[in-house]
Amino acid sequence: MIYLRAVTLPEGEGRREWPYAIPSLIGAGRLALESPVSIFCGENGSGKSTLLEALAVKLAAPAVGRADASRDDTLASLRPYAAAIRAEFAAKPRARLFMRSEDFFNFTIRLKSDQVELRAELRRVEAENAHRGEFAKRQARAAYAGSLSDMESRYGEDLLENASHGESFLRLFGERLAPNGLYLLDEPESPLSPTRQLALMAMIREREEDSQFIIATHSPILMAYPGATILDFDSVPVRTATYDELEHVRLTRDFLNAPERFLRHLT
Repeated sequence: MIYLRAVTLPEGEGRREWPYAIPSLIGAGRLALESPVSIFCGENGSGKSTLLEALAVKLAAPAVGRADASRDDTLASLRPYAAAIRAEFAAKPRARLFMRSEDFFNFTIRLKSDQVELRAELRRVEAENAHRGEFAKRQARAAYAGSLSDMESRYGEDLLENASHGESFLRLFGERLAPNGLYLLDEPESPLSPTRQLALMAMIREREEDSQFIIATHSPILMAYPGATILDFDSVPVRTATYDELEHVRLTRDFLNAPERFLRHLT
């Protein structure tokens, strides 16, 4: 499903302030998102993650582990640029999500802290109401017990307990993956092994019919998503590219075919 069908980037010729200083983010004009999955790829500093963050601000997308992107202090400097982006919608998504790999770690820390606080509040309420009847005790416990139960049913008693970071990331993403959604994912491969990246692709494939995904990535595995629109931010202006044209893909393929050609320069 395609909800956001194109974005038009603001003109910024001659402007030197960030992010206009990033060559790919000025003069690119209209970028068409022609598939349910669009891939932003490019070298570090090419602008792919910056544009994804600006779109998250533009769309006020809820973020994992933080306030929604339009109120996130770490994205405050992008708000003027985001406001100048023109977004063309084919339809309005019912759900939105902005997910950065670093926010996943912040979320697990916050979730653990919230669970500890709720358990402490439950103990306090139980002690304060120990002399009261069962109905009164249940009423006093209800709000805290309900919140704790909801957290544990969705994420377990500890999201990272008995699971790797990659497994926990996929579990969290699966919990947030709802029908009719628009999902902005920034370098989701960071905590994922190659096998887990394939698992992420399978999860996306299951939702592709009713949801849209825009992914900024360095991973040649994710770049190979079938039918994805690939936008190459190493090109100025940004252009639509094929998988085999990408520098990431060529370099990775050459390295895997003959690693000794690259490693000999280390010694």
